[in-house]
Amino acid sequence: MSGGGQHYYFGSGDHVTLHGGSGNVGIDKRVTPAAEPAPAVQEALRELLALVQELRGQVPQAGADALDDSLPALRAEANVPQQERHRALYAVAGIAATFGALGVPIVEAVNKVLGLLGAQ
Repeated sequence: MSGGGQHYYFGSGDHVTLHGGSGNVGIDKRVTPAAEPAPAVQEALRELLALVQELRGQVPQAGADALDDSLPALRAEANVPQQERHRALYAVAGIAATFGALGVPIVEAVNKVLGLLGAQ
């Protein structure tokens, strides 16, 4: 590296380059909050959650637990990064698909949300 900068890598994934010898006082870790979903997305998420809760009562405990893991990121009011919401949507669709006809409405609802998010 030119300029004599020192590189540091931290377990959290941070990569810091320091230039100069003094006056380095910290790391600015500002994070931009996730944007609130559009009203149509919020409504589609609410519909999806209702379907997931209905399915949850009809599947074995292991399936219900797997669905529960994704629920926080699917709440319309959840302030989560879009990537996390997508992961949860794909997880729920995959789980729902294993339950055949019971899961079809959920897979369709997930596809609707993904379409509204521009992921399809």
